[in-house]
Amino acid sequence: MPYRNIIVIGASMGGVEALPKLIGALPEDLGAAVFVVMHMTAGGGDYLPREFNKVGKLPAARAVDGEPIRVNRVYCAVGDRHLMIEGDRVRLSNGPKESHARPSIDVLFRSAAFSKGNRVVGIVLTGSLDDGTAGLWAIKDRGGITIVQSPDEAVYPGMPLSALQHVRVNHVLKIADMPAVLASLTATPPVTSMEGGMTDEKLRIENRIALEHGAVELGIRELGEPSFYTCPECHGSMVAIKNDTITRYRCHTGHGFTARSLSEEGRDQIEKTLWAALAQLEEREMLLGEMEQSARGLEPGNEGADRYGLGRDETRRLIERLRNLLTDPALRQPEIPA
Repeated sequence: MPYRNIIVIGASMGGVEALPKLIGALPEDLGAAVFVVMHMTAGGGDYLPREFNKVGKLPAARAVDGEPIRVNRVYCAVGDRHLMIEGDRVRLSNGPKESHARPSIDVLFRSAAFSKGNRVVGIVLTGSLDDGTAGLWAIKDRGGITIVQSPDEAVYPGMPLSALQHVRVNHVLKIADMPAVLASLTATPPVTSMEGGMTDEKLRIENRIALEHGAVELGIRELGEPSFYTCPECHGSMVAIKNDTITRYRCHTGHGFTARSLSEEGRDQIEKTLWAALAQLEEREMLLGEMEQSARGLEPGNEGADRYGLGRDETRRLIERLRNLLTDPALRQPEIPA
């Protein structure tokens, strides 16, 4: 009988401190392969394996595309590649970003849920926003076990709180308590079955998209209803994907967003647009000023010069109003709660 032999772990802000504590305490005979995704820059990927090998009993390394999955090893994501599980092999993908992240925690979790079902244990650690929630939901939906770091302990509790709000989590634990629970889980055959909220076909489509296959050809329209929103990455149209209380969005080129990440991106884009408008207005003010001076030099009392001056003054008033808007605290409101 197959045992729970796949553990997937996701962390974001605060993960540099949290992950070595967890990996360092895992037993050398854990009986499971461990996959770790932490949000990182394109050049990242070497730091965590080095730290894990300093403190842990399980050998850790950067994941290699196509390598076979072996138990009692730690596979670490690399920068700018999705870490995935496909059958009994590790996959690295340049597929579309999810919530502006590659690697994405949700991508790893969904691939594990699709390939390994109830043999998966998913863990969400410290981080802001809500990456990992949708993937943890998929693991739970396929009969896997779900664990969330206690928000009271997490340096950034946003990701744990989001997971607790939307997923019927099996365990809420401090990091120090996780190794013993994991050792028990990997030594016990799974008894839970799939809950069936997400069909095999829809999960397959999302996994194939992450593996660099075309979203339109795969049938992205089957994932949800057309939405009002456009993709911040490519400005393509998006469909709304609903999993119980979770709403996500995916565009026809494949980029994915949670509702919260889409909201945060919208706020950033609004500020960028306002700064661009301010730059345009300041350039217009300077140009009108130069045109006014040039016209007055040609002929004192020139009506054209007066018009340029009025236009410059009106533009200056708009600049002041826009500057006041850009310094309004409401434009930088705190992160939306989970």
